[in-house]
Amino acid sequence: MSKIPINIQKDMFSSPKSECIRCGTCCKKGGPSFHIEDKPLIEKGIIPTKYLYTIRKGELAHDNIKGGLIPVASDIIKIKGRKESWTCVFFNEAEKTCKIYENRPLECRVLKCRDTREIEKIYDKNRLTRKELVSGIKWIWDLIEEHEKRCSYEKTGRLSKKLETGKTKEALEDILEVVSYDAEIRRLLVSKGGVDPDITDFLFGRPLIETIKMFGPEVQAKIISCFRPRS
Repeated sequence: MSKIPINIQKDMFSSPKSECIRCGTCCKKGGPSFHIEDKPLIEKGIIPTKYLYTIRKGELAHDNIKGGLIPVASDIIKIKGRKESWTCVFFNEAEKTCKIYENRPLECRVLKCRDTREIEKIYDKNRLTRKELVSGIKWIWDLIEEHEKRCSYEKTGRLSKKLETGKTKEALEDILEVVSYDAEIRRLLVSKGGVDPDITDFLFGRPLIETIKMFGPEVQAKIISCFRPRS
């Protein structure tokens, strides 16, 4: 097999590509975050809220521009992954196509293959929040605000640190109360409010029983053991 000339190799692997080659790499690394410009896509139901989830203020999330895990400064609304993977739910893996291509969010439109310059410009600008989407529905927004007050990551982190002190029992009881409230408000909204269970990750963020691992595996293990049914 003949070798690829050096100058062509350099062009293939180091020059920014402006055309999508439909490899699916970006779609498999997680769905996009939403910006104010994307609001009509959700309001018109083009992208249903059951396919969205919220990363809440203070939650650790991977920053694709700065690199590494950092606590987010405010809501980040994203498209869910498929099952246990990060692959965007709208990505057709068999055909390597996007099911909502004509109505894809801003980040998908500005991202060029292997060229992040445009997305870097808008990445953390004008991010869409739950307030802009649901504050007009008072009873829902009141629930979100109450949940944020009782289950904020600032509060959960503060209680988690107490587990390292001599007040382990007291701190564990307080954390359990927070995690229990988070689980119960979701259950009640579905059973009493008739809300689609798939929407709760958008309204209240991901369940605390899952995300509390950000405070350490020991904390999560203690919480899970308390929720495990006793034989």
